[in-house]
Amino acid sequence: MNKKLAFRFATLSGLAIGSFIGGIAYERKRCITLLDQSTNPYLVHACKDIKTLTAMPALPIFGTVSAATPFVPDVPQPSKLVAEPNRVSEIMKYGFPGMDNIRSYSDYVLSYDRRNRVAHWVFEHLTAEGVKSSPNVDRSKCDFKPDESIHPFFRSLNTDYKGSGFDRGHLAAAGNHKSHQQHCEQTFYLTNMAPQVGSGFNRDSWNRLEKYVRKLTKTYSNVYVCTGPLYLPKKEADGKVYVKYQVIGNNSVAVPTHFYKVIVGETADGKLELESYVMPNQVIDDKTPLAVFQVPPESVERSAGLLFFDKISRKQLQKINGKKV
Repeated sequence: MNKKLAFRFATLSGLAIGSFIGGIAYERKRCITLLDQSTNPYLVHACKDIKTLTAMPALPIFGTVSAATPFVPDVPQPSKLVAEPNRVSEIMKYGFPGMDNIRSYSDYVLSYDRRNRVAHWVFEHLTAEGVKSSPNVDRSKCDFKPDESIHPFFRSLNTDYKGSGFDRGHLAAAGNHKSHQQHCEQTFYLTNMAPQVGSGFNRDSWNRLEKYVRKLTKTYSNVYVCTGPLYLPKKEADGKVYVKYQVIGNNSVAVPTHFYKVIVGETADGKLELESYVMPNQVIDDKTPLAVFQVPPESVERSAGLLFFDKISRKQLQKINGKKV
């Protein structure tokens, strides 16, 4: 009886192994045929291991385990949002402040803070030609809209801002990107927005700073500007120091306590000058000179946890905040 059971077991095992080997052989042949005929990069990745399969010590020749049918996802079409590689290189010529959740648009680059639903930083490269307004650009056709490349868990929405009392404040200013309609429209993605006090800040003093940055293109051949939020500590009545900030909407979009701009101007002969500003997110007397908000760039770096223009040695800078280095 035991011999009969052993015989049946051996027969069934042989059939199973034979079917497995046959299936692997069929899959290998199919993948090789598909590889020879396809340019799909996902398919190539799925099948390349099978095509190059070799025997390994102590393993059978069919030592790679894979699905019977390779998974071939739809190949995403190139997004019209994404900047050309050479444009990204131009914008980020002097280094990335950080590498968290980078997004590149046609004419600016940002790093997105998924927890706060506001960018860590937004980077722009401006020239006199690039900031000229084209008669074909109509800002009224630009709509605030969520960036669907961000996971739904981490997006900010227009409904978060509705009734909050805060403006959807641009980080990369729309006025810096009015040479092309698409460039201007892309500054209205909510990834480029942060809750800002409206009257007295976004529409006034912050706007003055944005106009000042555009005006620098008349002095410098290239202007590189990094903009972002800060959440700065404040001493409370109990004598302790806290970091406190409001959040708005169902997605808890953080309201920054301050905003910064760090700017490098590059002259035609390659000389570099740096300016850095921090403004509180509150009503500011519009007569207050911009120079009042100048701060050492190192203080912004420490507060933001970022390194600005790290490809530039401080020795290369001719001036910092208007003072010779």
